[in-house]
Amino acid sequence: MDSKHDRSPLKSLSLYNPWHLIALGFGSGLAPKAPGTFGSLAALPICMFMLYTPWPLLLLLCLVTMVVGTMAADKAEAAMGTHDNSAIVVDEFLGMFIAIIGYPADWRLSLLAFVLFRFFDILKPFPVNLADRKIKGGLGVMTDDVLAGVYAALSAQIIFAFW
Repeated sequence: MDSKHDRSPLKSLSLYNPWHLIALGFGSGLAPKAPGTFGSLAALPICMFMLYTPWPLLLLLCLVTMVVGTMAADKAEAAMGTHDNSAIVVDEFLGMFIAIIGYPADWRLSLLAFVLFRFFDILKPFPVNLADRKIKGGLGVMTDDVLAGVYAALSAQIIFAFW
């Protein structure tokens, strides 16, 4: 088992530690299978509400999530002694938040964001794959999902243009 999917480092984390709690997506990253998908699903209800948020506030929420998420991922990685363990899913939250940028205010469309974001997060097209491999630390954890979220948001705009 590669270190990304190794569950043994999780014993070094505590949900009572606010940084670990954030890094683990409030516990959604502890799912034994497909923690990234569970992290994205946990972000979905938040996205449903964020679709009704004015875009400047949405961008601010993304920026705050990037900063706090990077710090939380750094602290969780330090505690676990591994890079980008699959249980760290705060990056999925940010990717989902970015994926809904530019969407019409309709909560049902957040399901499209989920599908598109998961597609690009799993597929990891260039430069998502490069960021995933080359950038270390909490910033590395977050960056590939930022890029996957951008791909998802742009793809949605193409879909909306033809819809």
